[in-house]
Amino acid sequence: MNYIEVFLEAMSAEKGRSKNTLAAYANDLHHADTTLPNGLLNATESDIQSYLSGADVCASSVARRASALRSFYKFLMLEKIIKTNPAKNLELPKRAKSLPKLLTPEEIELLISSAGDIRTSVRLRAMLELLYASGLRVSELCELPMTALLGDRLLIHGKGAKERMVPVHETAQHAIKKWLDVRGDTDSKYVFPSNSASGHITRDGFFKILKKCAVLSGIAPERVTPHVLRHSFASHLLAHGANLRAIQTMLGHEDISTTQIYTHVLPEKLAAVVAEHHPLSETKVHNK
Repeated sequence: MNYIEVFLEAMSAEKGRSKNTLAAYANDLHHADTTLPNGLLNATESDIQSYLSGADVCASSVARRASALRSFYKFLMLEKIIKTNPAKNLELPKRAKSLPKLLTPEEIELLISSAGDIRTSVRLRAMLELLYASGLRVSELCELPMTALLGDRLLIHGKGAKERMVPVHETAQHAIKKWLDVRGDTDSKYVFPSNSASGHITRDGFFKILKKCAVLSGIAPERVTPHVLRHSFASHLLAHGANLRAIQTMLGHEDISTTQIYTHVLPEKLAAVVAEHHPLSETKVHNK
């Protein structure tokens, strides 16, 4: 029996893992299975540790492989296929967290305004407005169904098939309405349909258009990606006093620690917020 395939099917059916996540799991597990001296099923804790320690890849890739192995062996334990978990006590080098790359609010405005110089500009402007207004993942944006549009809110089905409600401001609402008017009647269930096999605009397709838009706006193309817009959305909200928990909910982060990376991006702004609003702040005391 091919336990890797069984595991992947379970992750898809029970956990709602995305196609990209499943593909990464498959690649990492097949690599481990062919590299480990006795394969995955007969690997010992020492085998797994040596495999990861000797990997000639970056720390993030080692961490990704370790995550795939932990999930795989946890599944095998639950299914009583193995009696001991060789990945239970893995020791990995700690990764230095890289700070998110951002665009300034002025650069975001310039990027959105430059969308008017691109073919199919109404669609692109709607996508940019929506991405920056909601902090969606690029896959969530490209695969956005018509049923997700609820006026001033979006109902998003994110990672792990988890739902979240995301507010959308009036400017983005107007951009979406303008796009839907131009798009006209269609049988597509997607907000941004295309002739691709998937039926919606692809991540690569959007990525290429976004790069052209960056060139037109005078911003270095390597600085502009869908994820940078997502980071900018979160950081700009935080800079203007938004609650970290609220940002966590809108981004669809399962763990608050993932969202807390943004607190390292704006130390001066956050220090000012603490000085102004904390009940024991010296600044408040001196101003009385």
